[in-house]
Amino acid sequence: MDQHNEPQTRADLIDRLKEVRAAAVEHARIARELARERRRLIEALLASGLSQSDIARELGVTRQAIQKMVEAGAERPRR
Repeated sequence: MDQHNEPQTRADLIDRLKEVRAAAVEHARIARELARERRRLIEALLASGLSQSDIARELGVTRQAIQKMVEAGAERPRR
């Protein structure tokens, strides 16, 4: 690699790394929001009388998966 081009290439890589990091942070934020929404929907269905097994059948997953979804979206205290 030509040393004259290396700083530009390095700068381009760092810029791209910053873009990818920002996108990953945004995707993680969206995933947290979706997990909370999923939990709210499951809780609403449970409150309407469906069981975890009923919801699991509708989604094609196990009852244990529904339990994990509820737990994963639960609000947790910040440290």
